[in-house]
Amino acid sequence: MVDMGAFRDAVDGWAAGGPGGPAGDLAVRLGLRTAVLLEGLSDLAAVEALAARRGRDLAAEGVGVIAMGGAMNVGRYAGLLGPPGLGLRLTGLCDERERPYYERGLMRAGAADGEFFVCAADLEDEFIRALGAAAVEEIIRVEGDVRAWQTFLRQPAQHGRPRQQQLRRFLGTKKGRKIRYGRLLVESLGPGQVPAPLENLLASL
Repeated sequence: MVDMGAFRDAVDGWAAGGPGGPAGDLAVRLGLRTAVLLEGLSDLAAVEALAARRGRDLAAEGVGVIAMGGAMNVGRYAGLLGPPGLGLRLTGLCDERERPYYERGLMRAGAADGEFFVCAADLEDEFIRALGAAAVEEIIRVEGDVRAWQTFLRQPAQHGRPRQQQLRRFLGTKKGRKIRYGRLLVESLGPGQVPAPLENLLASL
């Protein structure tokens, strides 16, 4: 049985200059019709966690969720997976500051009709605002990261910064932390708390 991980690996290899045949073959075998382009693995973890929470199997629905390894790769991935390449419908998330870059990249790739949902700063910022800083700090405590959090807060660069900004920065200070918390923050969302960009993305699939 073909899994989505094999397709992602094939696409990453293709984006790095390898052959496109394996990705094309896997897309056909998986029955893919849509590619969700995300900046990184923490976004992918959050999207998959929310889909699972909603009882959805995106791969079975013909949706491939791809982490591009940075916003600067959007033109490359859009060209490979969108109309010029595999012909998949394109959608995904982007940060407000990256929106002009996405628009230019999609246009250059001949995929300007892709629909991307915009986060104000990034997805972690959306989660922190949706849950509230106190709730996120409680998640940090439950996860056993309170000592690291307190050490982080003592750094001179953090003095006087708004709590939301401190939390957002803390989540990105250790490799793998954003991915782990991407899932945890989704699991902590109550009814009506799912950030609009993520809610609208899932609804569009």
